[in-house]
Amino acid sequence: MTSEDLQNLLGIDINFQSAAERQKYLKAMHLYGLDPNAYYQEMEMSSPYVNTHSDTNYHYEAMALHSHAFYEIICCRSSCGVEYLVGSRRYALQKGDIVLVRPGVSHCAILPDPLPIPYKRDIIWLSAAFQDSFHQLLGLPPVSYEKDLPTYLIRTAGTPWAFLCDKIHEGVLAEKEKQHAWQAMVLGNTMKVVSYLSQASRSQTARPLHAEAPDLLDDIIAYLEAHYREKLVMAEVAKQFFISERTISTLFRKRLGITFGQFLTQRRLVEAKSLILKGTNLDLVAQLTGFADYSTFYRAFRKEFGIAPLQFRKNNIPSEEHAILL
Repeated sequence: MTSEDLQNLLGIDINFQSAAERQKYLKAMHLYGLDPNAYYQEMEMSSPYVNTHSDTNYHYEAMALHSHAFYEIICCRSSCGVEYLVGSRRYALQKGDIVLVRPGVSHCAILPDPLPIPYKRDIIWLSAAFQDSFHQLLGLPPVSYEKDLPTYLIRTAGTPWAFLCDKIHEGVLAEKEKQHAWQAMVLGNTMKVVSYLSQASRSQTARPLHAEAPDLLDDIIAYLEAHYREKLVMAEVAKQFFISERTISTLFRKRLGITFGQFLTQRRLVEAKSLILKGTNLDLVAQLTGFADYSTFYRAFRKEFGIAPLQFRKNNIPSEEHAILL
């Protein structure tokens, strides 16, 4: 489901401008039996190239660990104590921080409870086709996710790159207002943003963000990152860290707002999505991601994303008319 599909289904604008609009969205999602966190975050792009939107959390919400089949650029627009988990690394975000997450990488925001001020961000989604075509335009070889575009984070406040947040917001407004030729404006603006980010990532004037010093939660998440493909149970993890299962349960609920089991399932499903898009047999996907059997995997996938694994694969196969951008 795309953002436009969701707006048409619910009859509301999901670019939230107030707490009342956010609450209306949450109630509508529950009315249709949809998870307002996981389902919304797993939406597909409505454009074959670029989508932009804004989002705001006015109160604490537990955010699901997830990944995308596209690139995501997140610009934090408020200093509210939010942390961002990318893979097994955790970053404390401030206003003006920009995060680029490549396809297939697990990530989620960790909101403080209570949330002191609204968590506002502008978001750009870029398809792999867009990024590959952009490289072709520059005369560069095809994109290698791991080598050419690793996850990177920069702090723009107090640097020559502070204008980037306003530039990203321009694209958000253009897509929201949908004036004449807005698609071209969003596309052109995004190409500028990507170019500036590429320059900033190589510039000594940019301030890269550094992960927080790892604590017990980070150590456990890193362990899960290395072993989630195995038949893990909480008792084994507790034994590994010489702590009780109760300690782990309390840690995950207090810090992430979800259970240990939910986090482990979400991480397995992130990998499952990547394998599905690579054409891996669905039965083998279940085996490779630590699920007991295919039926268990199927139920978990459908519950988390609202669609069956096979339908997810079909939805993300690029059509021929979208294969070339430029």
